Amino acid sequence: MKVHETRSHSHTHGAGEEEKIMTRKQKAESKTHENEQSPKKIKSEDENGRANGKSEASDLTKEFEEFCKATRESLSIDQMKEILQMNDQDSTGPDYEIASKCQDLLFYGALETCPVCRGRLVFDGKRYVCNGFLSEWSTCTFKTKDPPRRNETNKLPESVLNSPVSDLIKKYQNPSQRPKRNLGQSDKPFSGMTISLSGRLSRTHHYWRKEIEKHGGTVNNSVIGVSCLVVSPAERERGGSSKVAEAVERGIRVIREAWLLDSIEKQEAQPLEAYDVVTDLAVEGKGIPWDKQDPSEEALESLTAELKLYGKRGVHKDTKLQEQGGEIFEKDRILYNCAFSLCDQGRGLNEYCITQLIKVPDKNLHLFYKKGKVGDDPNAEERLEEWENEGNAVKEFVRLFKEITGNEFELWEREKKFEKKRGSFHPIDMDDGVDVRHGGLGLRQLGIATVHSKLEPEIANFMKVLCSQEIYKYALMEMAHDPPELPMGMLSKFHLERCEEILLEFIEKVKSMKETGFKAEAVWTDYSNRWFTLMHSTRPLIFKDYQEIAEHAAAVLEGVRDVTVASHLIGDMSGSTIDDPLSDRYGKLGGSVSLLEKDSDDYKMIVNYLEKTYEPVKVGDIEYGVTVDNIFSVESAALPSYGEIKKQPNKVLLWCGTRSSNLLRHLHKGFLPAICSLPVPGYMFGRAIVCSDAAAEAARYGFTAVDRPEGFLVLAIVSLGEEITEITSLPEDTKLLEEKKMGVKALGRKKTDESEHFVWKDEIRVPCGPLITSEHKDSPLEYNEYAVYNPKQTNIRFLVGVKYEEKGVVMDTQE
Repeated sequence: MKVHETRSHSHTHGAGEEEKIMTRKQKAESKTHENEQSPKKIKSEDENGRANGKSEASDLTKEFEEFCKATRESLSIDQMKEILQMNDQDSTGPDYEIASKCQDLLFYGALETCPVCRGRLVFDGKRYVCNGFLSEWSTCTFKTKDPPRRNETNKLPESVLNSPVSDLIKKYQNPSQRPKRNLGQSDKPFSGMTISLSGRLSRTHHYWRKEIEKHGGTVNNSVIGVSCLVVSPAERERGGSSKVAEAVERGIRVIREAWLLDSIEKQEAQPLEAYDVVTDLAVEGKGIPWDKQDPSEEALESLTAELKLYGKRGVHKDTKLQEQGGEIFEKDRILYNCAFSLCDQGRGLNEYCITQLIKVPDKNLHLFYKKGKVGDDPNAEERLEEWENEGNAVKEFVRLFKEITGNEFELWEREKKFEKKRGSFHPIDMDDGVDVRHGGLGLRQLGIATVHSKLEPEIANFMKVLCSQEIYKYALMEMAHDPPELPMGMLSKFHLERCEEILLEFIEKVKSMKETGFKAEAVWTDYSNRWFTLMHSTRPLIFKDYQEIAEHAAAVLEGVRDVTVASHLIGDMSGSTIDDPLSDRYGKLGGSVSLLEKDSDDYKMIVNYLEKTYEPVKVGDIEYGVTVDNIFSVESAALPSYGEIKKQPNKVLLWCGTRSSNLLRHLHKGFLPAICSLPVPGYMFGRAIVCSDAAAEAARYGFTAVDRPEGFLVLAIVSLGEEITEITSLPEDTKLLEEKKMGVKALGRKKTDESEHFVWKDEIRVPCGPLITSEHKDSPLEYNEYAVYNPKQTNIRFLVGVKYEEKGVVMDTQE
């Protein structure tokens, strides 16, 4: 066996470590936190005559320090272990931990177990944290500054009772004689930190000096010896002041002002690296994980990153063996290529792992292994080994799988049998195909691809957009599921179904949850870790409500599913385009797309419908109008044909919003119902297909980003069925609607003027008219929405290519 390359760095994961978790949509906003409280402190005395006031806290600290010194000098580690064991406390760990746990027990009393998971509580220097497990997916995240303690006399061995410190220890043996540990000093997030300020911040330097000192820190005008330098975002655009340059040269973190705000709000200093504003000026070779970068910086890095693993047959680019004709080793119909994920936010873990056996022509087998955090290559553990004996190489691969997951490789590959083990990785089941981020048309191919196409120029251009890498990269980036190390656009059907099972189980658990307080938080934490282990994200978070489940789980699963369908349709277009791949992919859609003439009646009708029912999309203080580029008429074999749907009752032409990255699946397989039922927009009707009579509602979904103004709105013929149910509030039980497959019209606060509605053809109504205020002012919906539960009741008829254009700044006059 020859080792070609080895990079290994040790990783330390503290049990009490907390990491900054941010979603992609969070922005660095100016906030102020002026929750100053000045309660009057009244001095009182406890049963032992100790004064309960701030002035006495230091006396208690000194008393404890003297107690620790005396016990350390008089008791052996073995005696301390015996004390811990007699009082049913954890006696494992290095000597200093044993001494610390024993002294805490003798002075303050024995700790109860964790009220959430019954694990052990330990003091981490700031508070007491649990080192137990919520499940095989999650460590417990319970933490407190006032832990539960046993109200009983400490048990002491004979050797301690006869020791020189026996009288001192007996003084605290009875619960009524023990002091209560005061951890109030650790409330100050900047304790022990020296901070320097630079540039024009949202508040004056004088204000921040007072706030920093109030919360335990000090401020220094110089950067020499400081913990960090806080700057305004403008510092980056200007290239940085001399103060910033000096900080970078000295290796001092230069961070955003938001760090001060968040640390004060959370009463704990947040990780500096999560707020770093000069990561691109970092010393060569210093990696910053994506989950610790500013979201805008991460987005840029994501869009320019090259996908390293495109699917089950993809040789990882870091091996450089694909350049030598390397292929994934296959034996007995098993491909020896595995990807893994582990997310345990209680331990600050969000890692991937890759193992591959690679066969290079005329050479031995190579075993590739890589483990780390996305974006942190310099600290990744990586090795490439050459094996002369095939059998030994396979055995080593199988052994690694067991080491990484705690499961057997062949049981997983052949039967998909797998049991998640504590602290171990879970497989990301890749499909045999090419992730569209690799197989789609790259920027250099976009122009030439249409030149070589036999399709009509407008249709070729339309297919070029849907077959480009760009729209899928943007979609996955916006969802924070774009790791270049993992083929998130080429997941197997089995894996996507497993994700759906976890999601539905999570929603059901939350809806029926009886737990409260810390136990309720544990449920959210555990399922969050399950989700982000199976659906690896560059920015995992702990879900807190239904809206976050909808946005960061349900919508993500639907989006990743659609990207996977697109990946299979597009295949590998990374080579030459001279053989007209656009025509080939167009044929795979199984239908036809044709351009509407701009002087046709249908074109004029659609533009009128759009103009009458559109309201500008507002992003921050800017409003975006919309203009029509092209309109395409659609016929697809996957949808009920026009001839079939025109025979159905109560037909309406309605708007549907969608991302461009979802369109190929819509055209190929038709609309699918929502993946779950949640009491939030988009999912409040349960597993339904939802449309609107307002283009304004659809435009919200079609608009993705200011720098990506192009999009599509879908016009579909929807049959609401024989029976239409009108509602003005959220349906309490969507299961009944789903079972009966009823047509639902939910009435919004705005409606289209009915006096201008008309029939298009074949009794298809078009609810076109200016948007006016309805009588349903308390509706949870802004516009009318329509829901059907059977995909055969929908027919995608037109695709409206639009461009969002800035209209101007909206002045908010409200105080």
